[in-house]
Formats: sequence, structure tokens, C-alpha cells
Amino acid sequence: MALTDTAIRALKPGAKDYKAADEKGLYLLVTPTGGRLWRLKYRSPGGVERKLSLGGYPDVSLKDARDLRDDARKLLASGVDPAEKKRRDRHAAKVSAANSFAAVAQSYIEKGKREGRAEATTAKQEWLLKLLYRMIGQRPVAEIEPFEMLDAVRRYETTGRTEAAHRAVQFASQVFRYAIANQLAKSDPTRDLRGALVGHKAKHHAAILEPKQAGELLRAIDGYEGSPVTQLALQLSALLFVRPGELRHAEWAEFDMDAAIWRIPGEKMKGRLEHVVPLAARSLALLETLRGLTGDGKFVFPSIRTPARPMSENTVNAALRRLGYTKDDMTAHGFRAMASTLLNESGKWSSDAIERALAHKDKDAVRAAYHRGSHWAERVEMAQWWADYLDTLRNGADVVYITSRSA
Repeated sequence: MALTDTAIRALKPGAKDYKAADEKGLYLLVTPTGGRLWRLKYRSPGGVERKLSLGGYPDVSLKDARDLRDDARKLLASGVDPAEKKRRDRHAAKVSAANSFAAVAQSYIEKGKREGRAEATTAKQEWLLKLLYRMIGQRPVAEIEPFEMLDAVRRYETTGRTEAAHRAVQFASQVFRYAIANQLAKSDPTRDLRGALVGHKAKHHAAILEPKQAGELLRAIDGYEGSPVTQLALQLSALLFVRPGELRHAEWAEFDMDAAIWRIPGEKMKGRLEHVVPLAARSLALLETLRGLTGDGKFVFPSIRTPARPMSENTVNAALRRLGYTKDDMTAHGFRAMASTLLNESGKWSSDAIERALAHKDKDAVRAAYHRGSHWAERVEMAQWWADYLDTLRNGADVVYITSRSA
């Protein structure tokens, strides 16, 4: 006789498990602890007797259990073992969870770390993952559709954060390509988003590019009344025009004062190649002053909180603000633009030597391999000229270029 809800509620636990049959192989297993578990007894397509768990009553009602039984019988009729399908589905769900966008993105980030990717790049990627996490972080990477990707970044676009939206899409595309390479996804849904977001115009770092204003800045730095280490960081930013992160992560072990060079390891460089910086007499003098202040530690510019870490990335920018320069006037990164502009305008130095001094990566691999070892003598001469030129600007003298060097 088929079960009814009234009959099911009347079932009492016994000393051991017993069955209460319904129809077509469906029954309730009543346990001594009072559990009432739906089971389906059937024969697999191979003729083997098997049992399929369908959940417990009352979470799975009598009607639901019969629907599940009927679904299983339809599978059997088509030659599919429902227990095997359930096992495969459970495994697929487990694999999908392990291959969520967040999991694959983290694997991609960790791969970059092992390959020596810059710390700043890794931190930026982790920040971008946080932007995307709420919307697609737990979604299987292979199942994310273009519209989901668009929804994940559009909320940043609509609040005016267009750069964040575009960077998030770029990072997501890198993750999808990594997933494709590892056979975790078949396509990159970001490809279909071209033109979907409001265009973003890159904002360049603010910089002083006019000689007279550069002289005013240098005099202001000489009058800085904050930490002497910060003042020296400002002065060396102008002289060496390396990236701010490269300067603040500088270590004393990287400097050869006798040879007048600073060797920045490739893992600290944006282009992942070692960069050698020639040191003019003025730079050497400032470094000797710094050695008396921080030379007993690892970092040339240690944090004020602990010598185990370099100074904060905001230190130089904060010092510029203290000097009265807003973020639209001058930035720590702006010293590079200032050097690039004024060195090029002088007409004394080849553009290749200036590009090498700025450690700009050449997109042509053959040309890059050649230029890594070239222009050194010119760069040494240029470093000293630049230091002398900054002294001239600092003293307020007008500069007249008499000779020109062909590029």
C-alpha cells in the first residue's frame, strides 16, 4: 500500500532499522534514532541491484520523493544509472568550487609571485580581485558569462571609477586566459565587452617640466624642515629619477660607492631586468650623508616604524604636499617626467640613452638585448651633467644650450 503523510507521521522508531514501502521501489528507512530517510531500490542498466538516497522526511516531502523517484526512473529508461549521475554531479560541483574565479585568480597571482613579479604588481592584482570578488568570485570560472562580467565592473563605472572598471576587466582577462591555458575554461568572456564601458583616458602623473619651476622646487626641497632622510629621498628622486618604488626599496648592499654605481636587481624592476644607475658626485655625497643616518640597517630609506621595512610609498608625496605642491602640481613619479623632458629638450643626449636611464622596456626583443649593454659611457656622462644642471637650476641661473648632440 502506498504511503500517506498521515501514515509517515505515525511511524515510530524500533530497535533497529526497518522499511516502510511506498511504490515503484521507493521506501522510507526508519532508524532507531527516529530518522526517516527516503531510499529508491532499483536495478542499474547492468542489472545490479542498487539503492539511491533521496533525502530525509520531512525536508523532502512525500510528493518531492516521488518526483525524485520518477526522475531517476526516467534516467534508467535512457540507460543512465542515477546513483552514478549523482556521484558525477557531486564531483563536478566540487571541481567547480575549486575552480571558482577567485581560486583561479589566486593561483594566477601565486604563479606571478613564483616568477618574480614585482610586489607592487601583485598587490594591485589582489586589490582588483577584491573588486570582482562579490559579483563573480565564487562563480565557476568556466561558467561566467559576458553579462556577469559587465555587471561586476559596471558599478565602478557608474560611480565615476572608470579606471578601476577598465583595470578590473584587464585583470579578469588575464585570469581567463590562464584558466584556458590550464583547461579550466574554454573562452574569455571579457572579449565581448569591447566598447561596452565608457572610455577611460589615462591620467599622467603630475610633474614640473619647466626649468624655472624645477629650480623653485629644488630650492624648496633644500628648505624642507621634516625628516632629513625624507629630504634626502626628495633630493635623490630628482638626481636619479628612478621609479618611486625602486628608490624606497633601495638596499645598501646594492651600492658600489667605489665604482659609483647602483645595481637594482631585476626582481625590483618593472621590466624584470637588472638596472644599473650611474652615480654622479652629488649623488655619492648625498648617499654618504644617508649612510651616517641609516647605514647600519638593510634599507637606505627605512620605515620610521621599523627598520625591517622600507619607507611608506606615500612618504615622498606627503613631503611634496608639505612643501605646498598639490597632487596636480608634482608627484614622486613626476621626477621621472621632469628628467625625461629636460634631458630631451637639452639636445645633448641621445633618446636611446635617456630611455635606458629611465629603464623603459623596449618592445623589440632584439633591440632591447642590444641596448641593455649600450650607451653606458653616455649615461655616465649624462648623470654628471644632470646633477650639474640641477645645481644651475637650483641657483636660479638661466640656462642656454650652446651645443647639440645628435640622437
